[in-house]
Amino acid sequence: MYHGPQRIVCLTEETTEWLYLLGQEARIVGISGYTVRPPRARQEKPKVSAFLSAKIDKIVALQPDCVFGFSDLQADIAAALIRQGVQVTVFNQRSVAEIFSMMYQVAAMVGEAAQGLKRIAAMQQGLALMQAEVAALVAQGARRPRVFFEEWDVPPISAIRWVSELLGIAGGDDIFPELAHQSLGKNRIIADGAEIVRRKPDIVIGSWCGKKFRPEAVAARPGWEQVPAVRDGALFEVKSPLILQPGPAALTDGVAALHRICSDWMRSSIGRATP
Repeated sequence: MYHGPQRIVCLTEETTEWLYLLGQEARIVGISGYTVRPPRARQEKPKVSAFLSAKIDKIVALQPDCVFGFSDLQADIAAALIRQGVQVTVFNQRSVAEIFSMMYQVAAMVGEAAQGLKRIAAMQQGLALMQAEVAALVAQGARRPRVFFEEWDVPPISAIRWVSELLGIAGGDDIFPELAHQSLGKNRIIADGAEIVRRKPDIVIGSWCGKKFRPEAVAARPGWEQVPAVRDGALFEVKSPLILQPGPAALTDGVAALHRICSDWMRSSIGRATP
């Protein structure tokens, strides 16, 4: 009995990780060179793409019966493959709900709908438990921290939608919620760096798209000595593969990292005067 595509190329990491979690890694014949989760994928699968570029001839030579891509940013790659007669499915998930939807669709395509739903339910339960813990801390008098999530440093780029939503679940309040719905990083640039200072983040979390976060460089920015996060040393890194991948990593290890940072701050805020 046929259960969906048998030779899959994943142009981004999240579908690779999800197929491994579903036990369907044998179907994967090519991956993105940026893939780090799971680590074994880099040893087992040929790397055929970056994010904005791909080795079209190499992908075609692998004879995939489906290619999974992500977002309008990979539209040119998708178009080139379609012209070569390759089936391409491009997901455009930007919210937590859309990530879950993508995961269910992929699971269904490989005949693992039931397992996919079970894993999704477990992740949703984990998020609900996290929200309950945050609510309990607030009931004890804790304050939710104001958080600046920095996706890039020069120029500073604020959190994309799923990160902003996961911050809320984890206990923090994104200080630039009005930008979160902008899908492109260029539309989330904070042109006036002084505006970050004015919004007084209690915590700064850096995830610089694979570049090492440098808290000392953040603290040394002109005028940032006024920022509560700098004053209190609340400058943290969450590695980009954990949180900037719109897939299972963000919904598990990524949000857990955000929650540890936010909940520790909330506990320390109990009994402290609001600034």
